Amino acid sequence: MLAHVPSGDGRWRRSEVQVRALALDFGGTLARPGPRADGAVIARVLGSGPGGVPEGFAAVFDGVARRMREEGRALGVQSVFAEQLERALRECGASVPDLEGAIEAVFSAVPDAEVDPVAAEALRRLRRAGLRCVLACDTQRPESVRRRTLVAAGIADCFDALVLSSTVGVRKPHVRFYEVVVAAAGCRPEEVLFVGDTPAKDALGPHAYGMQAVLVSPEPPAGLPREIGVVGHFAELPELLGAGEE
Repeated sequence: MLAHVPSGDGRWRRSEVQVRALALDFGGTLARPGPRADGAVIARVLGSGPGGVPEGFAAVFDGVARRMREEGRALGVQSVFAEQLERALRECGASVPDLEGAIEAVFSAVPDAEVDPVAAEALRRLRRAGLRCVLACDTQRPESVRRRTLVAAGIADCFDALVLSSTVGVRKPHVRFYEVVVAAAGCRPEEVLFVGDTPAKDALGPHAYGMQAVLVSPEPPAGLPREIGVVGHFAELPELLGAGEE
């Protein structure tokens, strides 16, 4: 399949390289982002008092999570939720008997991103056209939780692989993240089209790594390289790639 992608200056250009795989961001691209698990939610899920978390845990967790996110962004690594929870519990002098179970309980109680049904149908069209699809996103949610979201939206079978920062341990635009994406795609970087809504992570980073890129944005950001396409909504992608209705 040959990509027909609009360049950043609004003109059309035809890629000379066949697109064999799509690497797709999630929140803001395929779905409306869900809420973050904050200290108040965690305290409510885990309970307070004997066998639960102590009073004041919520504020401690929020402070720990904020510091760890800042540290992670500076290093380009994922701030892992399990580590945030463990550190907050230690600072409170508390523990939970089943940390993995606690994490599952928290993210079962906190809604995940809500998949856009229009974007979901566009994804199905692209999948039917024979493209290999990789979910490539930053998230603190465990893979099991994200898979449940995909199943509920009816698009789990569209993906050949899930590359999540919570599993890989680094966030976009860390080069290691893109290495894992390309390996999951099973083809050369230039045969992968990365699609997402954040310029630095989903367009400039993949482009620098050697992938093709399309940014989902109402307007092209200033200074975007001409080789990077821009669409207003993910639903425009099948037509751009020539993935018409069957």
